[in-house]
Amino acid sequence: MLTGVRSRPIRFMHLDQIDGDTWTIPAEQIKGRRGATSDFRVPLSLEAQEVITEANRHARDGFLFPGTRKRVISDATMAQLMERRGMDERPHGFRSSLRDWLAEATDARHEVGETILGHVVGGHVERAYRRTDYLDQRRALLERWAAHLTGAPCAAVKLAIE
Repeated sequence: MLTGVRSRPIRFMHLDQIDGDTWTIPAEQIKGRRGATSDFRVPLSLEAQEVITEANRHARDGFLFPGTRKRVISDATMAQLMERRGMDERPHGFRSSLRDWLAEATDARHEVGETILGHVVGGHVERAYRRTDYLDQRRALLERWAAHLTGAPCAAVKLAIE
């Protein structure tokens, strides 16, 4: 929910993929990037880093979200938890909500918003010349998204006030 990443890479998140406030997902784990040679960097908001710190206490075999019988939790685990708690929401709606929020509540450029979701943007030639993954812009937007989700002031705003 905090990263905009699909469930598979999150379920298979491995401790050695995290370096400070950046998570690097191997290209083969990103939908639509199979056969790609570049990994996908995900900026981690302070809130996401806190979740990772908590999950680290339960890590097993390097996986942050281990299953009870298999190496990682199943793809239905989160949906089942939400259903048991009587929630109408489902995990796939998180990505859609993030995209709507980016479009309606921010001035994020289309390609930055799409990159947050891990979508490939632009034609082959355009992508060949574009050398950025908008990491800093995505980091600021995901920090704002975390603040929106939690109802807390954005960490960047808190720093500016202090």
